Amino acid sequence: MAYLRSRVVNLLNLHYGIQALATNAGGVFVIVYLLKAGVTVPVVLSAWALIMAGRFTIRPLVLMLGKRTGIKPLVVFGTVATALQYLMLPFVHGADPALLGLCLAGAISDVFYWTSYHAYFAALGDEESRGSQTSARESLAAMIGIVAPILGGAALTAFGARAAFGTVALVQALSALPFLGTPNVAVPKAAPGAYRAAKLGMLLFAADGWINAGYGVAWQIALFVSLRESLTAYGGATGLAALFGAVAGLVLGRQIDVGRGARAVWLSYSAFLLVALARAASLGAPDLAILANALGAPVVCVYSPVMLAAVYNRAKAAPCSLRFHVAAEGGADVGFGLGCLLAAGMTAAGLPLSLVILTSLAGAIVSFAVLRAYYSRSETIALRPAQ
Repeated sequence: MAYLRSRVVNLLNLHYGIQALATNAGGVFVIVYLLKAGVTVPVVLSAWALIMAGRFTIRPLVLMLGKRTGIKPLVVFGTVATALQYLMLPFVHGADPALLGLCLAGAISDVFYWTSYHAYFAALGDEESRGSQTSARESLAAMIGIVAPILGGAALTAFGARAAFGTVALVQALSALPFLGTPNVAVPKAAPGAYRAAKLGMLLFAADGWINAGYGVAWQIALFVSLRESLTAYGGATGLAALFGAVAGLVLGRQIDVGRGARAVWLSYSAFLLVALARAASLGAPDLAILANALGAPVVCVYSPVMLAAVYNRAKAAPCSLRFHVAAEGGADVGFGLGCLLAAGMTAAGLPLSLVILTSLAGAIVSFAVLRAYYSRSETIALRPAQ
């Protein structure tokens, strides 16, 4: 099976699954916890923009260290450092110094983890099975996400933030254990053309960052408000969404590997459009918000493999996968940061979150155009007879 063929990729996906347990039991509650702690909606969105600015500033350090250590130690450091965010979170009470500390910790851990993880997965994965391997990862995360948010919401309600987020921090740190069985990947001292090769990754990640500001962060706030700020209800709605998305990614990922990526692009972005409109229309109506949230999970499970298969294959073919992802993740910083700043300004001006959610469509249009061209070109080359 393409999903399980590579032992190394299986270990990477095992790591991702354990981390998904931490993310779905704790990470999905970060924004709503900040709202509960007295941080206003515009400040929450501005905090995310500040994290992106920090990531963009720190990112060159990842390459400098990677040339000395290889990629694997960077991934391990980012994984463990992410646990620190959960330990700091209960100390935030409004727009205070603890919130600034949380933003700094988030910038450092995120920039090391995501830049190196994407480069690591790209280097160790198999190009011919990229869609299957990526979708297996996303579907594993979705299956874990069925129960984890319910447990996280219940723990926060019953035991409080310090106990709940402390447990999540431990799980996050333990997700580094599978790396004991994976190899290191060296980073070349020089790699001419690596940044030029990252153009597609930069465009896609910038568009994805913009999408996440409205479709992700703003929607989490809107859902929480629609559910009358109930942590238990929010956790249940998140778990239900994961149930809808657990299988969808596996089916679409295989479509990419058998040469139907262009069709997968149309399917995933058509679904994205419908769900974005549904989310914008559901504000204030709990039942509709839960349904719109549930419908969004399959979209993520089909959208992520379509985008990341293209990015990972380009990164593997590039002169240096780490340099590729330093540039690509820089695009994500810019897109996500600007999207959050726009959302903060809109909410501060009194505009409804429904309009903020719809700003994500601009990023989706760019991403759709880039991916449609990529897969159409790739599949045309694949079908061309040998000379």
